[in-house]
Amino acid sequence: MSVIPLNYIEPVFRPPSEAGSLILQVTNGCSWNKCTFCEMYTAPQKKFKPKQEDEVLSEIKAVASSQPSVRRVFLADGDAMVLSYRRLHQILVWLNEYFPNLQRVSSYCLPRNIRNKTVAELAELKSLGLDILYVGAESGDDLVLEKVQKGETQASTVDALVKIKQAGLRSSVMILNGLGGRRYSEQHAVNSANMVNLAQPDYLATLVVSFPLGEQRLRSGFDDFDMLNQKELFREERLFLEHTDLSKTIFRSDHASNYLVLKGVLGRDKVAMLNKLDLAIDNPEMVPLRQEWQRGL
Repeated sequence: MSVIPLNYIEPVFRPPSEAGSLILQVTNGCSWNKCTFCEMYTAPQKKFKPKQEDEVLSEIKAVASSQPSVRRVFLADGDAMVLSYRRLHQILVWLNEYFPNLQRVSSYCLPRNIRNKTVAELAELKSLGLDILYVGAESGDDLVLEKVQKGETQASTVDALVKIKQAGLRSSVMILNGLGGRRYSEQHAVNSANMVNLAQPDYLATLVVSFPLGEQRLRSGFDDFDMLNQKELFREERLFLEHTDLSKTIFRSDHASNYLVLKGVLGRDKVAMLNKLDLAIDNPEMVPLRQEWQRGL
């Protein structure tokens, strides 16, 4: 696909699986932006603001004029689903009008974004191409969520994920390995497993919590945070997977932040992944692991 000049406010983030999608920035930044583990939208130019509708339409037309064959669109930034049902509906109508080959539209989604949208409204958005929502749950443990100022609970996240499923949409849930530090590692792992068991998401991924700019932001409300080392991260991941009870969730632990790549379907491949983790814990030299220089946020 050739490069189309779009009015991006950098930096712009997307899930790894959206590498081939048109990234359409319909909001700038994150409407919450209080999570102390997240540095994605902390730059001054990333202050949250919805993009004007006429600007969104203009950019859709600009892309369509040279690339009308676009099939996938990712709505950026951090939580495009914060937009009202009316605005999301209008954007999807435009995407269908200008991209006749459109197959799917996706977005990051905070659980709170779903509260003011009915199942019927979400189902209507699905009928216009909205297909998958990437939900950063981070943890299923209420204490850990409170310490990192997520503004959600296990219950609020489960409620959102169930609502997404009721509307016929797919969900991809992200858990942050190591987010509870050493002190809360066990409860973070077990309660995160309990959360996904209740929600039964279509996709599930684990990333390792990372701090390229340092841990000061996190420690503002989590002064007893103590980062896990590699072996401890593997043990926490194993505890998490051990407690999952999922029937057909596609699991990936292949983000650049992870030392060990795991892929499979839970629960079909659960034992195989636990065995691989055991090997990484007891005999790391026998498992291909990412070196520090190979890892990234």
